[in-house]
Amino acid sequence: MATTDIFMPALSSTMTEGKIVEWLKQPGDKVARGESVLVVESDKADMDVESFQDGYLAAVLMPAGSTAPVGETIGLIVETEAEIAEAQAKAPSAPAAAPAPAPAPAPTPAAVQASAPTPAPAPAPIAAPAPSAPVVNDGRIVASPRAKKLASQMGVDLATVRGSGPHGRIQAEDVEQASGQPISVPRVAEGSAPAATGQPAAAPSAPAASAGNSFGRPGETVAFNTLQGAVNKNMEASLAVPCFRVGYAITTDKLDAFYKQVKPKGVTMTALLAKAVAVTLARHPQVNAATTAAGMAYPAEVNVAVAVAMEDGGLITPVLRNADRTDLYEMSRQWGDLVKRSRSKQLQPEEYSTGTFTLSNLGMFGVDRFDAILPPGTGAILAVAASRPTVVAGKDGSIAVKRQMQVNLTADHRVIYGADGAAFLKDLAELIETRPESLAL
Repeated sequence: MATTDIFMPALSSTMTEGKIVEWLKQPGDKVARGESVLVVESDKADMDVESFQDGYLAAVLMPAGSTAPVGETIGLIVETEAEIAEAQAKAPSAPAAAPAPAPAPAPTPAAVQASAPTPAPAPAPIAAPAPSAPVVNDGRIVASPRAKKLASQMGVDLATVRGSGPHGRIQAEDVEQASGQPISVPRVAEGSAPAATGQPAAAPSAPAASAGNSFGRPGETVAFNTLQGAVNKNMEASLAVPCFRVGYAITTDKLDAFYKQVKPKGVTMTALLAKAVAVTLARHPQVNAATTAAGMAYPAEVNVAVAVAMEDGGLITPVLRNADRTDLYEMSRQWGDLVKRSRSKQLQPEEYSTGTFTLSNLGMFGVDRFDAILPPGTGAILAVAASRPTVVAGKDGSIAVKRQMQVNLTADHRVIYGADGAAFLKDLAELIETRPESLAL
């Protein structure tokens, strides 16, 4: 009997275990090579796992809701239908599914901290196709568990919803759109409005609590979800890195004026800041470097990762690749697409794991200063606060009111020294204060 194991894939370099979200095929179903068999939640995103060969799904060894280490056998595929019974007889009993987490008041997509992907004996994730009619397998509409829950809560008939997920799979945001109710957008730590216009941060329209968290009821203890657990491990690992921090106050009057000119053309403040950071990094390769086991690694590209806080807890850092060489308007379009797909956990590994430098902006919350924790695998992260009117003394002793934002650099002292960080911030300030319009050239 020819049996092929379905292994728990390694979808990122930091992934040690994965959670089975849903089996798209059931025992006895015919599967084709390259066809999605199940959906796995890693420490980064939900990914479809494809079959390596044609055959039949003989046995499910780990049911939906189960967590298994990378490389664990979670299912069996046989070549012919006649071999199904024999494979099932030899297969170990499937464990009970893991208990469902406590429901949150407003469920939202999850995302994770970035890391580099590693090869693994598992099928590659597939790209999400354009929205299409719902996928139906044996009369069953294929939708994510969260989409099903939302549909039940909102009274939406899944048969009428067009799916935007892999192979037309219905995602949560598809249900929200079909319901006509406002779609919950992840809190993006970019601070675009306050940093650009200087207006006080607007209070969230209807928040149950602050962004970036999942909440239980008073008196409850809520277990960390997969995303939060992964972020926790990364943050704990960062404590072993000898970091230092250096700050700088940057005058934003000219940047604010330039932003007003390009905002109607679709440019976001995130794109402006990422572009300014990337152009400056190109002149300071030491700040773009990182510590590895072999020494100091100098990336060939300047890839700016931007931290996004998700409402049900955890972070994801979509990456603007080659940001120093990408047109500002194109970069803004790329950023909008990255944020949209991060909401539905459809980012591919290279879209969240290839950052060489990280940008975290809490200006949208009116924060005047903060320090960021260094993400593993990178050399530095820049914390950007809101732009505020500030009384400034000129070189000639004159007093004036100018808009300023505080930026704080957290850097790995093994590869970046204080002078490197200070020189980088000085050049970044000079670019923003004197010639921000060059970012559009």
